[in-house]
Amino acid sequence: MWFRNMRTNTNHIQATKTSLSIVDALIDLDGATATDVSSYLELPVSTTHNHLQTLVEGGYVVKDGERYRPSLRFLHIGEYTRGSYDVYEIARPVIDDLAEETGEVANLLVPEGGKGIYLHKAKGEKAVHHDTRPGKCVELHCTALGKSILMSLPSTEVDGIIETHGLPTYTDQTITDRDALFEELDRTRERGYAQNKGERNERLWCIAAPLLYGDKAVGAISVSGPKTRMKGSRFEEEIPELVLEAANVIEINLEYR
Repeated sequence: MWFRNMRTNTNHIQATKTSLSIVDALIDLDGATATDVSSYLELPVSTTHNHLQTLVEGGYVVKDGERYRPSLRFLHIGEYTRGSYDVYEIARPVIDDLAEETGEVANLLVPEGGKGIYLHKAKGEKAVHHDTRPGKCVELHCTALGKSILMSLPSTEVDGIIETHGLPTYTDQTITDRDALFEELDRTRERGYAQNKGERNERLWCIAAPLLYGDKAVGAISVSGPKTRMKGSRFEEEIPELVLEAANVIEINLEYR
């Protein structure tokens, strides 16, 4: 590998962090010049340029004119990583069917590092566009998917996630108080599924259920759509029934895979 000769001292660890921050910046900025990245991260232009050149040489970044962007090498890494999750291979066709049956967006999310990572997204005939996509990372407290996972965790672990990541606000409906979150998780356990009424995107409502393997949630699945369609018996009965049924199928296949 291109980094094989690097020494593992403190300076090189910091250098690695800087390189990773630059890759994240290129994603946030949808491609950028060295000057743009330098300004975005408040780094010296010379430092930014050196890191970008190293990433280009390693094949992780591509330069088009004066602009840099992550290379397709990350697609290979992402596909490899996603395919290593049994829950992805098992859940994918079920989620595709769920999206087709409801006409909305269906998602699969797994926990990692106290946050949630989307692994699969399927769109039904009436699905609206929103920012969920495979690989996107989100906080757990503000999504139905995340609350489905949190409800399966002991309170000490939930507290640890809150301490590490906080409870950031996204809309007026976002739960930003610890006690309010724990009350919501209690309601979620009683129902067996989670609701999201505009907590991350005020125009979208969502129903999600955990995927349990033993007592542990290895992921969660959801159906989301515009709040104008996600209401009444459809939101309270029809979609929860479909999501719970799909989650049960996935859990059985996980157990006997």
